[in-house]
Amino acid sequence: MSASPISLIAPAKLTLSLQVTGTRDDGYHLIDAEMVTLDIADVLTVTPGEQGLSFDGPQAQGLTASDDNLVSRALRQCGKQARVHVQKNIPHGGGLGGGSADAAAIFRWANYQDLEAASRIGADIPFCMVGGRARVRGIGEVIEPLPFVARAITLILLPFGVSTPVVYRAYDTLPPQSDEIVNQLEAAAMVVEPRLAVWKQRIEEASGAIPVLAGSGSTWWLDGEYPNLGERLPGAIVVVTRTTP
Repeated sequence: MSASPISLIAPAKLTLSLQVTGTRDDGYHLIDAEMVTLDIADVLTVTPGEQGLSFDGPQAQGLTASDDNLVSRALRQCGKQARVHVQKNIPHGGGLGGGSADAAAIFRWANYQDLEAASRIGADIPFCMVGGRARVRGIGEVIEPLPFVARAITLILLPFGVSTPVVYRAYDTLPPQSDEIVNQLEAAAMVVEPRLAVWKQRIEEASGAIPVLAGSGSTWWLDGEYPNLGERLPGAIVVVTRTTP
């Protein structure tokens, strides 16, 4: 007989700043970033002892229940068997750590705490396992918790995603980025997906503020609340969210 289902919350993450500090011999990029947890979250229903992976929810389109999915890989990594259903509320490919958040929820449920091993599955997973606010270094496995700061964030969700590995490859072809740049992946992401530059200009004109790209994209974000911004940005989804401890 299988155990009763367990509900897990998998919060999104936002990268507030990101510097690329080098490249390891194995090709992984080293970063120095500040990340925070947001109040947007996927919900996982885990039934121990069973098998299977399924998705529904507003952001489930295009997701497949493959062995390569981060949830499946996390289960194998921690030696657990379970059927997992994911209600997807975090956009896929938007730089908000949706898949990493789901894998981190599995690791927390399994009481698996090896951040370095988790980083080999996905660089954002260690932070999602810890959550809150932190300085993140290495390839994502070095987590230094920082004091919580309550803040409102406006997310501008675009109707397309961006591949993180492709963005990093593009980064390697560009001239060195200034340390003054908040997100050093932003230029590379706009090379990979030129529509990002068009949206950045539209957001700046509509809000009067300069947006920052969330990690490798495709979500742009603004500090503070812009509740009526969506009316001026047809084609995008604007969400006012908040950081959580």
